[in-house]
Amino acid sequence: MDTEFAYWVPNISGGLVVSDWETETDWTYDYNLDLARTAEAVGFDYALAQARFFGSYGAEKQLEALSIANALAAQTDELHIIGAVHPGLWEPGPLANFIATADRISDGRFSINVVSGWFKGEFTGFGQSWLAHDERYARSTEFIEVLKALWTEDRARYDGRFYTVGKDIDGFNGAPMEPKPVQDPYPQVFQGGNSQAAREMAAKHADVLFINGGSLQEIRDVVEDVEEYAAESGTEPPRFAANAFVIQRDTESEAKAVLEGIIENATDEAIDAFKEQVKQAGQSTAEGDGMWSDSEFEDLVQYNDGFKTGLIGTDEQIIERIRKLDAVGVDIVLAGFLDFEPELERFGETIIPAIEEADPLDPDVVDADDEIVDIGGAKVAK
Repeated sequence: MDTEFAYWVPNISGGLVVSDWETETDWTYDYNLDLARTAEAVGFDYALAQARFFGSYGAEKQLEALSIANALAAQTDELHIIGAVHPGLWEPGPLANFIATADRISDGRFSINVVSGWFKGEFTGFGQSWLAHDERYARSTEFIEVLKALWTEDRARYDGRFYTVGKDIDGFNGAPMEPKPVQDPYPQVFQGGNSQAAREMAAKHADVLFINGGSLQEIRDVVEDVEEYAAESGTEPPRFAANAFVIQRDTESEAKAVLEGIIENATDEAIDAFKEQVKQAGQSTAEGDGMWSDSEFEDLVQYNDGFKTGLIGTDEQIIERIRKLDAVGVDIVLAGFLDFEPELERFGETIIPAIEEADPLDPDVVDADDEIVDIGGAKVAK
């Protein structure tokens, strides 16, 4: 199988769960540098640094995503690093040069994840306007178009609703940007989102779409929607990356006990606040729901619905689950862990080589109608 693997860079405090359950995961640069080198050694392909500026879901400390991504890229040899950015908080012109510079520092191993945003306070708190949901995706579309123009054209010109580039510059005919990135034609553009606006944008402009955790059928629905949008627009559909929180243990009962402990020790106030924030963001979509539309309190303890994907159990159970994810269209598994250092290393030493040796399942015979089980109140597909 050719499934690739990414991991969340824990560049914010609190790790990947909103819980007081004991963990040794740390947010510091030194910890993350050691983790990146371990991930590279055991076969991970990508590392994704998330962007947070205010302390949502208990993340009181945040290392800025592009900064730590660039630092990790400079200190690794093969790992592809992805930094998250929010249009509206970043301008595409200077960012294009930053990404091109980072791509040269890493010799072609740097990309961005364009996140249109769900946290109103991070925009209004910095004096930026909070656009309606679909308008945020319209802005992100222009943002990506400007980046690509600057990365590929000698003198970029762009005149959109949100961005104007290359006009009225004394002594210049268009906006210059040199040197260009190493990657040809430009660094990969990853994108987050699950709404119809996000799916349509991904079909036209993204290289990879990050999908929140979910059942096989939920993931397959997203894949098929995006592929349909791509066919309508005559574009190449993106690849798909699915979020999954991994609890790999010797027995299924041990793995379930860990999940139950995480949820039992959930940080109620932080999760309630997060739930309210994402609920408001989702209700503003044209269809009236969004990435967390059916997520309950227990699901949100892992704030990208990672429990739902079902990578919880023994080696054999996790391997079989990844084979099914591949069959419904998942190209990249984006993994999060409780204790990152030992668990990421174990996953890389056991699961990744097993997947490389495994035969893919026939998509036509894989039953996407998962059994959904309740573990500690969280919905887990299996």
